[in-house]
Amino acid sequence: QVQLVESGGGLVQAGESLRLSCIASSSISNIDVMAWYRQPPGKQRELVASATSDNVKNYEDFVKGRFVISRDNPNNTLYLRMNGLKPEDTAVYSCYAFSSHWLRASWGQGTQVTVSS
Repeated sequence: QVQLVESGGGLVQAGESLRLSCIASSSISNIDVMAWYRQPPGKQRELVASATSDNVKNYEDFVKGRFVISRDNPNNTLYLRMNGLKPEDTAVYSCYAFSSHWLRASWGQGTQVTVSS
């Protein structure tokens, strides 16, 4: 397992951009999958985007073309670049990591993103 700490959230206006960072306590190069989840107010947590150790990336339809996930292995950091933010992107964004030999996944504490109209 690994400890994860997110940063980069904040209050922005619709159409603006943010970059979220998730710094891991140890090397991420061999972690099978890392991802960003979000939990909008009053709703269930949902997957946003994921990236595997061999750089296969997947995005949920509601962020395709706007968000970019990337892994910076030398700096043990996962990023989420969010462009064209919409009010419906308002949520707590959390970082996730899992490898098949772990007993359970690792989660960060989350960072709040608020988009005003």
